[in-house]
Amino acid sequence: MTTQSLLILPGDGIGPEVMTEVRKVIGWFGENAGLSFDVSEDLVGGAAYDAHGTPLTDATMARAQEADAVLLGAVGGPKYDDLDFSLKPERGLLRLRKEMDLYANLRPAQCFDALADFSSLKPDVVGGLDIMIVRELTSGVYFGEPRGIIKEGNERVGINTQRYTESEIARVARSAFELARKRDNKVCSMEKANVMESGVLWRDVVTEVHAAEYPDVELSHMYADAGAMQLTRWPKQFDVIVTDNLFGDLLSDLAAMLTGSLGMLPSASLGAPMANGRPKALYEPVHGSAPDIAGQGKANPIACILSFAMALRYSFDQGDAATKLEQAVEAVLADGLRTADLMGPTGGTPVSTSEMGDAVVAKLSLG
Repeated sequence: MTTQSLLILPGDGIGPEVMTEVRKVIGWFGENAGLSFDVSEDLVGGAAYDAHGTPLTDATMARAQEADAVLLGAVGGPKYDDLDFSLKPERGLLRLRKEMDLYANLRPAQCFDALADFSSLKPDVVGGLDIMIVRELTSGVYFGEPRGIIKEGNERVGINTQRYTESEIARVARSAFELARKRDNKVCSMEKANVMESGVLWRDVVTEVHAAEYPDVELSHMYADAGAMQLTRWPKQFDVIVTDNLFGDLLSDLAAMLTGSLGMLPSASLGAPMANGRPKALYEPVHGSAPDIAGQGKANPIACILSFAMALRYSFDQGDAATKLEQAVEAVLADGLRTADLMGPTGGTPVSTSEMGDAVVAKLSLG
């Protein structure tokens, strides 16, 4: 097969540690499954600021635009808290998302059976949970104009504008419908059409795209606050949820915690198709840089490993390989291996970051 390019951006904190374990997995697929990747590495976030005085250089941005996929570890840390806003590590990640036009953020919430007791919900409510939230990522209230803090009379006023165009809504809706066709063929669109004109437009456009292009997919609508309630009542009623930037930010974090461990979850941010027909894409674990445990071998690499599994599925058309990797992770957890963040009520065998990575590779070899 054609060698495909993967740009790795380990970033800050525990990012380099978890990425080391992903490299072991990439190496296994190269040696044992004939999946060849042209892997390169560069700096982002605080690491880039330390080296170049900016959280993302123009050269790195150009490399990201040209790569078949980008895999990022984590950015940020208290060391950079006093920097000007434009130089903070997070600005590097935001620049990647914006300039690559990564408008569809895929956040799976999957509860492995071995970790069902970690959730605050009953095991029968979350056991076997496997849903996908598709969040619009490059528009909405986080980007709308006007925005800012102004003075009106004797007091300050904070202004943010919720703004969506038909085309912005339509393209993220298509992403959700396409995903649903590969899953359980159900999409629930969430907004606040009862109180927001942008919500009315959102519902109208999603309905129009469904009728014209995806009538085979089951579509339902729900107000976002009701959706939050239903996610905590019976989350397994959902398959794919599509929603805007603000509500997606809130609902995806809520859904992540249904699984019991935010640090276990991967994500993908997808954009428009490239010349090869595949979307521009950036993959990253949901967890942060965790500077308090960096360099101690305590970090859980599974979220980053599963982010690579998403890259296999969505950027490299290797669905079988992605499933094999996900099953290897599930088998390791079923064996009771636990990094520090997973040492909960059911106990387990404590392992380091590198030992968890080695265990996943060992399961791949068995499978």
